[in-house]
Amino acid sequence: MNGNRAFRVAATGARVLTGAAVAAACVVGVIFAVSAPWPTIAHEPAQTAVTPLPADTVLVCNGDFRAIGRDSSNPLEMVSAASPRTTVDGSAGAPASEPLSADDLADGGSAQRLVGQVEGRTAPLLGATESFALSEPDLFGLAAAPCRPANTESWLVGGTVETGTEDLIVLTNPGVVPSTVALTLYGSVRASSTMIVPAQSQVAVLLTSLAAGSELPIVQVTATGSPVRAVLQSSLTRTLDPAGIDLQDAVPAPQQHPVIPGIQVFESPGDNSEMAVLRLMAPEAEAQAVVTVTEVGSAAIADEFTVPLTADQPAEVSLSTLDPGVYTVQIDADAPVLAAARAQDGAGPETDFAWVTPAPEIEDEVLVSVPAGPAPRLIVTNDADADATMQLAPVDGGDPIDVTVPAGSSASVALKPRTVYRMVPSSTVHAAVTMTAAGALAVWPVWPAAGAQQSITVYP
Repeated sequence: MNGNRAFRVAATGARVLTGAAVAAACVVGVIFAVSAPWPTIAHEPAQTAVTPLPADTVLVCNGDFRAIGRDSSNPLEMVSAASPRTTVDGSAGAPASEPLSADDLADGGSAQRLVGQVEGRTAPLLGATESFALSEPDLFGLAAAPCRPANTESWLVGGTVETGTEDLIVLTNPGVVPSTVALTLYGSVRASSTMIVPAQSQVAVLLTSLAAGSELPIVQVTATGSPVRAVLQSSLTRTLDPAGIDLQDAVPAPQQHPVIPGIQVFESPGDNSEMAVLRLMAPEAEAQAVVTVTEVGSAAIADEFTVPLTADQPAEVSLSTLDPGVYTVQIDADAPVLAAARAQDGAGPETDFAWVTPAPEIEDEVLVSVPAGPAPRLIVTNDADADATMQLAPVDGGDPIDVTVPAGSSASVALKPRTVYRMVPSSTVHAAVTMTAAGALAVWPVWPAAGAQQSITVYP
């Protein structure tokens, strides 16, 4: 090999080694660069927290109790059987009242829209409840229901189409535009119907027109255009004797832990299987519902059982094994469920019944309205692990009542009729109001006040 050729070989080898070294260095550099943090450029967007102005507090009352079939020549004609006895007050004084027409009542009638106007940036608290006491050839008993806000969706869990019953779905539209309402029936028969509820008016439809032949009907109410208030009005006749009336408020939505305080069990001769029953349904998905029953004033479990639920199929179980008393039912399910309980105080004429729906959580101040009626009591359930305290004070003045509700237990407090109370709990509780006398039974949950306006973040 001559000198020139040796030099070229050496130079080529050097270039190859240098290239390999540079390539290796690049690979190592890329590896470290990928794993190492890279510098970033971030721009925080301009933003500000804004609390929107609250709206007026608006409640819708159900209005007249309806009678049907009093005119034999027009058996579907609806008339007013009684006007409500309404007890109402607010944290800033009595609210304004506006009538809502019920044009389908042959003799005229109306519901009420109660409005508490915002003062500054605060919406007032309102408490209002209606009651009826009837003793007529075709209607007998006590019925009561709170005035509530309208909703775009709600569920009517009680009701029946059995012989002797007359159940009406009452829909009230407090808005200024018409509402298109879809009624969807769940039960042994599936059905649906759509109707228009004109602005600022009320209409009623027979449950049998939607649920004929269906056992354990449950109705979903969906409104578009304007929210509506849905109430189930029920009456019962045994042979030719009236045997109870009721107003059942709608349930806003399924939940996994419904709590139903104020279920009363009465002693009756003969078969007690219908004296107290629990109706359940798991919309859309099957579920296992564990039902725990405790007597008011005690943390001891009076009964506990599991109910398997098929999706979209209502089920009903008897609570007849319970001793006479007042109970709270708590349900723990692995999927959201709907629930309501029915109690009745006897099997003969001139008796009464009531559907009891779940009581929502109460954690802030709320007004509890007690209308005219016999022996009103507040049933408070505390399902937390710590004791809860609560103060009740009449809005129009009077000595406050201090109540302690032990953890995992409940308490009962006597109230005065025709009185609105300010209720302030120390922690989350569930509450219901009961009224009880011979042939008179009514139960309804205490609802929280309209939620305070939460701040929202605005990005210009």
